[in-house]
Amino acid sequence: MNAISSDVDVLVAGAGPVGLTAAYELVRRGVRVRVVDRAEGPATTSRATATHARTLEVYHQMGILRELLARGQRVENFTMHRRGRVLTSLGTDYSELPTRYPFTLQVDQVITEEVLREQLRAAGVDVEWGVALESLDNAPDGVVARLRHPDGRDEEYAVGWLVGADGAHSTVRKQLGIDLLGESSEKWMVADAFIDTELPRDSLHWMHLSRGTILMVPFPDEGKWRLLDTDDVGDEDRPDVVRARFEAKMSEGLGRPVRVKELTWMSVFTIRQRMVESMRSGRCFLAGDAAHVHSPASGQGLNTGVQDAYNLAWKLASVVNRQAAEGLLDSYSAERVPVGEILLGSTKTATKLIALRNAAAPVLLPVGMALLNLLTPVKRGVERKILRGMSGLALHYRSSPLTVPARPDAGGDAGIQPGDRVSCSREELSAAPGWQAVCEELADPRWMLLVFAGPGAVPEAARRAHRTYGDALRVRVVRETEASARDAGPEPLHDPEGRVRRAFALAAGTSYALVRPDGHLAAKGPLAGEAALESLLRRVHLLPTRRGVAK
Repeated sequence: MNAISSDVDVLVAGAGPVGLTAAYELVRRGVRVRVVDRAEGPATTSRATATHARTLEVYHQMGILRELLARGQRVENFTMHRRGRVLTSLGTDYSELPTRYPFTLQVDQVITEEVLREQLRAAGVDVEWGVALESLDNAPDGVVARLRHPDGRDEEYAVGWLVGADGAHSTVRKQLGIDLLGESSEKWMVADAFIDTELPRDSLHWMHLSRGTILMVPFPDEGKWRLLDTDDVGDEDRPDVVRARFEAKMSEGLGRPVRVKELTWMSVFTIRQRMVESMRSGRCFLAGDAAHVHSPASGQGLNTGVQDAYNLAWKLASVVNRQAAEGLLDSYSAERVPVGEILLGSTKTATKLIALRNAAAPVLLPVGMALLNLLTPVKRGVERKILRGMSGLALHYRSSPLTVPARPDAGGDAGIQPGDRVSCSREELSAAPGWQAVCEELADPRWMLLVFAGPGAVPEAARRAHRTYGDALRVRVVRETEASARDAGPEPLHDPEGRVRRAFALAAGTSYALVRPDGHLAAKGPLAGEAALESLLRRVHLLPTRRGVAK
């Protein structure tokens, strides 16, 4: 069978949230994409629900957040119960992790996928359901994928690049010979149910019981909750037995009768903590569960996978569109594998805390929580530590090959550091027009070069970058006074109080901050001239674009 020559640039295997994110971000950047999935159609049963702050920022940059916010349930607390007593309620302290979305959004993965599919369909791409990737050849100049159609027809399809977002049992990963390394541990039961309860819906509710623990997570639907049992996993085929068991356990934890009106879905799963050592092999990439699987204890699976896809998509699009050299793609695995390692560690810890199998817990837990309630600074510190591990806002790329460390005399030990995300808090957005403009620029799929200049002429280095790299790079000249006139060249950005410059800890004078398409800072420092800026842009693999913008 001769391979059909591809009319697209990238084949995405898998139409869950990870594959859909990768496909949409590629299409949004002008890349031709084909999406296949071996399932007969979209998932209808509930799976992941938690969408954390960093993923909400990503959705904002993608332009899909508004609809998800309208269909989700905001959660800002974690309440702990034992035998009818509220032991403590942990809130959210984002003071050290500024974001405009200081909460977790509980939204059914089915809804997230629906929103992403609609965006992709509006861009002219439909998911091909029932089309299974059976095998592949990964050659230096492209990939040949063998696809099986629902009618049994086989197809050989030649394509430039392949993204494997086909889940924990990934065919792409197996075909590439990449092992998923790690361990399996205990089994938990998860169920979705409609419950008669007056529990606050802006909180997760955790109950320590005479045997095991229960976690309750609110859905946006009135009365609907996700239930997680860390101890009993039997009788999966007997819903009446499972329902009665949940009723008894929640009644014990809350100290009052609880009625489960309806179980809509339940499943028993084995907690696995596994990951790959590399997320790239030649022209093929792995993302999401295809590359790492971990405990659901802190709701990291969907979030990490979406962030994988977002990281990969802007880089792959830059290479496909000839705006960046292929070396840029090496940074994908270099950045995301360490993130997977961190998450395996944090989710393993969260699993132990949720299950809480310590024999001394019945005595120590009430005493410890009582002390925590009395020691407000300590409690706030606990809240901040939990958020650092859960929200995704603390993750950085300081060790990335794309990151250029700042010199100590150029803000190297203060302000936003190269590798860190450029954050936009609600307070900054309301009080600083300069930050408002910067945050609006984060939705632009290009790199952003902020050039801080005085009232004089626009630096020639900024003009040249604007002319030469305009397709891949958005240049803004930041001034603390209004520009007297707008001449041909980069667009001015008014920063009346110098807040943007001070956020990067840059001294007054001509300087720059280079921000990646995903909102992470790549480099900052004095603007030394055209040659130095050109060298920097080449270091992050940018190529001159023939269609350079000239305003």
